[in-house]
Amino acid sequence: MLRNLQIKDHGNETRLFKRRAIVAISVVIIMMLGIVARLIYLQIYSHQHYSTLSQKNRLKIVPLPPTRGLIYDRNGLLLAKNIPSFSLELIPEQVKDIDKTLERLGQFISIRDSDRAHFKRLVKQKRRFQSIPLRYRLTEEEVARFSVNRHLYKGVSIQARLIRYYPFGKEGVHTIGYVGRIDARELQRIDTANYSATTHIGKLGIERSYEDELHGQVGYQQEEVNAQNRTLRILDSTPPIAGKNLHLNIDIKLQAYADKVLGDYRGSIVAIDPRNGALLAMVSKPNYDPNPFVTGISVKNYSVLRDSPDKPLFNRTILGQYPPGSTVKPFIGLAGLDAGLANNSLFCPGWFELEGDERRYRDWKKHGHGETNLDKAIVQSCDVFFYELAKNLRITQMHKFMTQFGFGQKTGIDIIGELAGLFPSREWKRHKRGQAWFPGETVITGIGQGFTLTTPLQLASATATLAMNGLRFKPSIVQSMQGNENVEPVQQLATRYKSVLLKEPQNWQRVKRSMMRVMHSARGTARGSGRGAAYKIAGKTGTAQVFGIAQDAEYNEEEIDLRLRDHSLFVGFAPFEKPTIAIAVIAENGGSGGHIAAPIARKVLDAYLVGTEL
Repeated sequence: MLRNLQIKDHGNETRLFKRRAIVAISVVIIMMLGIVARLIYLQIYSHQHYSTLSQKNRLKIVPLPPTRGLIYDRNGLLLAKNIPSFSLELIPEQVKDIDKTLERLGQFISIRDSDRAHFKRLVKQKRRFQSIPLRYRLTEEEVARFSVNRHLYKGVSIQARLIRYYPFGKEGVHTIGYVGRIDARELQRIDTANYSATTHIGKLGIERSYEDELHGQVGYQQEEVNAQNRTLRILDSTPPIAGKNLHLNIDIKLQAYADKVLGDYRGSIVAIDPRNGALLAMVSKPNYDPNPFVTGISVKNYSVLRDSPDKPLFNRTILGQYPPGSTVKPFIGLAGLDAGLANNSLFCPGWFELEGDERRYRDWKKHGHGETNLDKAIVQSCDVFFYELAKNLRITQMHKFMTQFGFGQKTGIDIIGELAGLFPSREWKRHKRGQAWFPGETVITGIGQGFTLTTPLQLASATATLAMNGLRFKPSIVQSMQGNENVEPVQQLATRYKSVLLKEPQNWQRVKRSMMRVMHSARGTARGSGRGAAYKIAGKTGTAQVFGIAQDAEYNEEEIDLRLRDHSLFVGFAPFEKPTIAIAVIAENGGSGGHIAAPIARKVLDAYLVGTEL
C-alpha cells in the first residue's frame, strides 16, 4: 500500500510552474512595454516640454529697464535727470514667508507701512519670478547692514537702479511734473511687456504727457544661473533703447524769478512768445517739491499738501478758472470796432442802467469818467463804456468774436489736463442751466464778470494773438526731442491756428496803442509799472470780483476776509513795436490789478528783455 502512495505529482507541479512563469513573464513584459511607452512619451512626444523646463531651471530671462530720457530747459539747464540709487528688492517665488521676511528685514532697514502696502500691491500685479522693489534710496549704512546678513535671506537682494531727480525742485513742478510708482489703474493702460523692468511712470505735466517718448523700449538678458539662482554667465542680450531727451521752451531761470516776484500770493504767471506760441514760463503758486513723490511720499506729508487750503497740488496755469475782469476790455473793444459800434463817445456818470431795469451797474470810479471814448475807456478802464458796448453788441456777437481768440476753449497746450474756461452764450445757458439769457448778463460779460471764466494760459495766449494782429499759435512747452546724445534734436514745428481777421486791420493798432497808454500815459491804470521802462509795454489791468455785493453796499477791502477779496490781474506784451513776450498775471485776492499784478508783470518783463535779474 505504501509503495503505491505518490507523495508528489510532478506533472501538476510542472504545469503549475509553467502557468505561473507565463503569468510572471507576461506581467514583466507588460511592465516593460509600459516603461518603454512612457520613455517614448517622455523622450519623443514630451521632449520639447521637459527640455524647456530643464532650461528654465538653468536659464532665466531678465528684462532690462531703459534709461529714461532727460529734460532740459531752453538754455540747456537740466530739469529732470536720473541718479543712481540702491533699492531693496524681493523675488516672491523664492521667499517662503513674505510677511515674516519683511518683519525680520525691518530690524536693520527702515521699512514704512506705506512701503509694505505698496510692495504687497505690486506682488499681486507682477509675476512671482520678477524682482519687486520694497525700499528705494537705501543709505550706505543700510546697504552694509544687509550685505552682512544677505546669506540669511534667499530671494532678497540690493539692486542699483536709476531714479528720477529734479534739481530745481518746486520751481518747475506744475510744468515738468514728476514720476511715481506705477499703480493698478495705470497697469490697465500701459504695455506691460515694455514696462516689465520699470517701476515708475510719469504722473503729471511733461513727464506724463510725453511718457511714450521719455520711457524708451525694454531690453532683455538671458542668464545662466546655479541652484541658488545666482548668475553664472550671460548667454544673450538685447539692449534696451533709452528714452528721448526733451528740450523745453521754458526758461527755468525766468520761471524761478517769476515765482519769486509773485511772492506770497496764490496765483499764476504765464509768459509766452507770441511769434510761435513757445511757453517761456508757467508759474503756479503755491507749489511743492516733486522729489519725495518719486520714491513714495509719506501719508502724513501728502495729507499736508492735499488738505492745505492754498491747494499747492492744483496747477492754476491750466486748471485755475478765474473771472478775467477788465483784461477782456481790449478784446471787447476790438469786437465793437469790427462791428462799427465803438466809434462814438458817451458820458460816464459812474453807473449804467438798462432801459426798464432799476438796477444800477456801477463803475469802479464812483463819480465816473465823464465824456469817454474807446481809447479813454481802455486807458482808464471805464466800465460804463463797456456796459454800453456789450449791450449794443449783444451776447451772440460777443461770443462769436471772443472764441476766435480761444476764450471758452482749450488752447491745445502739450500737457494733459487743461480746462476750457467759459465764454457764455444763450445756447450754453439754455443747455447747462435750462434758463433764458437776460440782458443784464450781457452787460456784465462786457467787463469780464458774470459767467465768464478764463485760465491764465488762455489769457496769455489771447494776448499773444492780439500782439501779433490776429496771428494765433498753439501754446507749446516742448521745443525739440533728441533720440540720443550723438544726434541733433528734432525741432517741434509751431502749430498755427486760424488767424483772427478784422474788417479794418488798422483797428489792431488802435487798440494796441490804447493798451500802451495804459502803461505810459499820465492817467493809465498801470502808469506806475510802465514808468522808467527801457522799452514800450502794452498792457491792461483787471480786478475781478470773487463775490457779488449789494446795490448800495460799499466794497471795503479791509473789512472783507482775505480769501473773498478781489483778484488782481494783468495782461500785456512787449516790446510794443515788435513783441517777443506776452504775459498774464493773476494774484488771487490781491485787489487792484494796477497796484499788484502790473508791477509783478513789469519785473518779469524786465528780467526777460533786459536780463538784469537773471
